[in-house]
Amino acid sequence: MYADRAAARVRLCHSDCRVCTSRATQVSTAPRPKSADELHGLVRRLFPILRSITGDGVRETLRILREWVPLAIEEVRSGTPVLDWTVPPEWRARAAHLTAPDGRRLADLADHTLHLVSYSVPFRGRIGLAELRPHLHSLPERPDHIPYRTSYYREDWGFCLPHRVVETLPKGDYEVVIETELVDGALSYGELALAGERDDEVLFSTHVCHPSLANDNLSGVAVMAALAAELAARPRRRLSYRFLFVPGTIGAITWLARNEATAGRIRHGLVAAGLGDAGPFHYKRSRRGDATIDRAVPAALAGLDERLVVEDFVPFGYDERQYNSPGFALDVGSLTRTPWGRYPEYHTSGDDLDFVSGAQLAGALAAYRAVVDLLEGNEVFRNLSPKGEPMLGRRGLYRSLGGDEAGRERELALLWVLNLSDGAHDLLAIAERSRLPFARLREAADRLLAAGLLAPIS
Repeated sequence: MYADRAAARVRLCHSDCRVCTSRATQVSTAPRPKSADELHGLVRRLFPILRSITGDGVRETLRILREWVPLAIEEVRSGTPVLDWTVPPEWRARAAHLTAPDGRRLADLADHTLHLVSYSVPFRGRIGLAELRPHLHSLPERPDHIPYRTSYYREDWGFCLPHRVVETLPKGDYEVVIETELVDGALSYGELALAGERDDEVLFSTHVCHPSLANDNLSGVAVMAALAAELAARPRRRLSYRFLFVPGTIGAITWLARNEATAGRIRHGLVAAGLGDAGPFHYKRSRRGDATIDRAVPAALAGLDERLVVEDFVPFGYDERQYNSPGFALDVGSLTRTPWGRYPEYHTSGDDLDFVSGAQLAGALAAYRAVVDLLEGNEVFRNLSPKGEPMLGRRGLYRSLGGDEAGRERELALLWVLNLSDGAHDLLAIAERSRLPFARLREAADRLLAAGLLAPIS
């Protein structure tokens, strides 16, 4: 089964791929949202690339994203101290295969990127089955799937195979060929900063290190690239935005180590992953638990009539745990569909191009766009006629004929905004108190602003 899904051969960049970061690329500035087919098409294009936390695969991925988004691509040298970590050596893989005593090719990196344990050290030789077994990884509960395994910070090597293959291995000597190297190179990540009218920033972060896993996390990469392209094309942004396309864990830590001052401007944030499967949305709150982003996500998705499961923060998962570490304490949550580890295909070859759909990716893009729109529209106002209700009828804001039920919600929104616009409540708080849709309250605020009855508090 997995062989059929790996018809596309693995693409390995040339050794000079780093020059891609300096080449001029054409960036789409069209405001039209990316379609479901375009989103899935980007996932398909990125799927065969051999990626890890460093190396040319990440660089090729970022170069392709620059066709949609004007990313700056940063390179941080191996050995650079980053908080309590050190940027690791760069991993380069040319070829790897495992051959049985009878000549059968059991695993080949050229057939599927998951066959080789990521960061495997070089090895070449013939070894017996007993010596080989500790270097083989499979999933008894998913016998047809190749698992995804890594050895980033411990020198080792290994192959990943379907368990049905492992169960049939004969005794004898196996040929092992692993042509890799660990060299002084660099860690690469992509960044896009979009200035708004205010310095307060919204952070969107997604990881780009996993090879040939469509949901985890090419789905997040595609949705964030599309969202960044939309925001870059907007003629007006009240808030500023920062998009990070980073290797998991070490990439976020590296960015934080290099940008402590910049991090201080982040007021809201989301980590994007697992956005292409068929499950409902899940939101993991920030460490604080009651931050604006923790309130904004449920309100935004309620406006889309999307099912949402909300869970408390735990210091495990994706890179939200780095942004929420106590030394930074950024208000960053995580918005996914089915959370990591809760679907059988997670970190296996089952997380393939058939597991994600363009429709689900487009729905995730709409959800993130709704969060952006809510944050953009969420302001604090002061009622300029606070003593009693101002006469809305003579300003064309109220029904001329009493007792008519038409338009009641629209008028109720006007009254709620007037009543709670005391300089202490933002529109999101008014939505929570009134249980009216945020979009209805934003509309009311705009009408009251036009009538001269409200003033924004900067």
